[in-house]
Amino acid sequence: MKQYNLGIEATLEIIGGKWKALIICLLMTGVKRTSQLERSITGISQKVLIQQLRELESDGLVERKVYEQMPPRVEYSLTPYGVTAIRIVEVMCAWGTENIHMRQQAGEEIELLENESDASRASISY
Repeated sequence: MKQYNLGIEATLEIIGGKWKALIICLLMTGVKRTSQLERSITGISQKVLIQQLRELESDGLVERKVYEQMPPRVEYSLTPYGVTAIRIVEVMCAWGTENIHMRQQAGEEIELLENESDASRASISY
């Protein structure tokens, strides 16, 4: 039997790590192909991206649809269960943005490249 001391442990087990919340954030705007996700995530290898997508699929947050054509086309989207993670990801995004602004005000040279309209569009897609 698996046991957790706090509920957040179960949350982090599913969407924790360097890439999963970012993948969910990108899928909030709609269906994406593997190549679209790879281009949008600086520093992720195709192998790691696919591994993270498979784990999110296994946990029921992401759906993978394969089109039988040449070359094969694979698309990913959030499942209804995955949509329930949007609130968590939105809070993480808001906290991160606030953190960046606070650090900028303290004189740190740091930049947020996110386009504000993209972020707001992502939060209202589902």
